[in-house]
Amino acid sequence: MKGLKIVVLAKQVPDTRNVGKDAMKADGTVNRAALPAIFNPEDLNALEQALRLKDTIEGTTVHVLTMGPGRAAEIIREAMYRGADGGYLLSDRAFAGSDTLATSYALSCALRNLEYDVIICGRQAIDGDTAQVGPQIAEKLDLPQVTYVEEFHIDDNLHDITVKRQLEDGYELIGIKTPCMLTAIKELNDPRYMNMKGIFGEKDIKIWNAKDIEVDLNKVGLEASPTNVFRSFTPAPKAPGQVVAGDTENEQAKNLL
Repeated sequence: MKGLKIVVLAKQVPDTRNVGKDAMKADGTVNRAALPAIFNPEDLNALEQALRLKDTIEGTTVHVLTMGPGRAAEIIREAMYRGADGGYLLSDRAFAGSDTLATSYALSCALRNLEYDVIICGRQAIDGDTAQVGPQIAEKLDLPQVTYVEEFHIDDNLHDITVKRQLEDGYELIGIKTPCMLTAIKELNDPRYMNMKGIFGEKDIKIWNAKDIEVDLNKVGLEASPTNVFRSFTPAPKAPGQVVAGDTENEQAKNLL
């Protein structure tokens, strides 16, 4: 069997569970040095789905693509410890300060240098919560896309995929053909742990700069990013809900009114 070529888009993000006063720089970008760095949670769900396909479809390969400073290679290593075959790090001072528009442009330039049947990433990164990068990349590469994927099935021909897409008030079953872009949510699966085989296996991480992927420098970086961040903070906890009591439905409805 030929197998699938899968690229997982992942991001090393600051742990936003404890955002302090030093979390933002004066230019409105995140002060990543002030926060511990972690593997973006929903990108782990995307990686797990790719690894499950690798486990069940002979010849399938999984590579991770990320953009960031040199230390962002840590999540590529973590992905390989879980079972990925290798990865690519886009790292260049020219990329610094890129918002979703500039980031998706740079990643799409890198993807044009790779072979893929499926590109999969998390729905959104916890340091921005925009859910924009995956769809923007799909538009730039002219790929069909499905977002908010909570279930996944691929036919034996490895060309037809059926996904269950989560909505606020239900779900959609959507058919899509490869090559395609999918974004995953946490309900899709439970990510596996790192394993000894992955930890001691061969590691293949390629580092690309702006010149390597032939980006237009006028489309990346802080100056090319129209998004302005004015403040970053931890939202206040929501107030507890109010329970409407009543012995019967009619009494409950009356009390609610």
